[in-house]
Amino acid sequence: MSKTIKVAIAGLGTVGVGVVANIQRGQELLAARTGSQIAITAVSSRTKSGRAVDISAYQWFDNPLDLIKTDADIIVETIGGDSGIAYQLVEAALSAGKHVVTANKALLAMHGNRLAGIARAKNVTLAYEAAIAGGIPIVKTLREGLGANIHSRVYGILNGTCNYILSEMEKTKINFKPILEQAQKLGYAEADPTLDIGGFDAAHKLTLLSAIAFGCPVNYEATYVEGIEKIELIDIMMADKIGYRIKLLGVATMYNNKVMQRVYPALVRAESHIAQINGPYNAVVVQSDYADETLIVGCGAGREPTASAVVADIMDIARGLKIETFGTVPSHDIEFQSVAEREGQYYLRLRFKDKAGAIAEIARLLSDKGISIHSLIQENLREDHQGSKTAIVVTHQTLEKTMLEAIAKITQSDYVLAPPLMIRILSI
Repeated sequence: MSKTIKVAIAGLGTVGVGVVANIQRGQELLAARTGSQIAITAVSSRTKSGRAVDISAYQWFDNPLDLIKTDADIIVETIGGDSGIAYQLVEAALSAGKHVVTANKALLAMHGNRLAGIARAKNVTLAYEAAIAGGIPIVKTLREGLGANIHSRVYGILNGTCNYILSEMEKTKINFKPILEQAQKLGYAEADPTLDIGGFDAAHKLTLLSAIAFGCPVNYEATYVEGIEKIELIDIMMADKIGYRIKLLGVATMYNNKVMQRVYPALVRAESHIAQINGPYNAVVVQSDYADETLIVGCGAGREPTASAVVADIMDIARGLKIETFGTVPSHDIEFQSVAEREGQYYLRLRFKDKAGAIAEIARLLSDKGISIHSLIQENLREDHQGSKTAIVVTHQTLEKTMLEAIAKITQSDYVLAPPLMIRILSI
């Protein structure tokens, strides 16, 4: 006779309803694949009615914290938010010796170290596959499939909203704001899209990926974050002209026991795998010593892909799989490095007065900092305003802090009308 694994679900929004539907639909399949019956026994949410799934057979609780008092083996948290009731529930459930499955990347990015410590002390599982890339099994890939490797870099497209916007700008030749409004109408972007387009959602996810890949503590504060709000159609077009595409990337690297975490728009070679990922899809690349480069692509959001990842975590717990939350107990000997220490090429968009000597002045200010110009595009660009011109400069390799010093000097120039836009060029 198979064992029954009892599940209580807190939060019946898009993801929570998807989890209920998946478990209801797949009872026989889940039992065949885990050797256990997975049974939802209790639920909690803000409202009791108006859902596309039948929850009448489950015990109802107005207060999600009351789920801990039930005999549930696993508490599923899909409430969201990095504090408040979501944090209280996860902390209390782990402390009570219950397994927890969550899709809450913000919660783990802010409190992952403490929550992982409680799970370790209580010998229970804190699982979060759905928190990083929706239906893409990147946590399992890093902790298990690539567990025999030393990783040097993990990077990727971690936010489908931004990827959709940038892809559509390239395809339609329409500027940022109308495409954002289109994404909101299609449900790819929230009414307040700040978390997505500001890069913060991707930064939460990258922070967790970095902890798994490198064995460092979860450290959101060490992640440099820059969004896509300043990207204009001219940048998309110029990137294409020089053989690149623009993607919002999360990039984490480990070198000499130092980790650098950053989220920003980047130019990537048009022929690279990551450049081919368009629309609301996510992609993660892991560079390892023995497995070389591993690319995983899939649906990074949405009810079904996210619910699929939540239920997969439930299945692992039902099988008795027990793994340290972030793959290993974190090492506090690892240092975190500022993005100012990054070395690479840079794209600059400059708007300046249409006067003789302007380009020569900009070139001189770069040269004064030891920065050489790889290429310059000035001709055939429309005038932004009467009496102004736009130029695109691509530099050779230089240190980012040196680049920022040069930009500060350029901004102060009498020839320049606005601070230059800097986009990093990623070597992949």
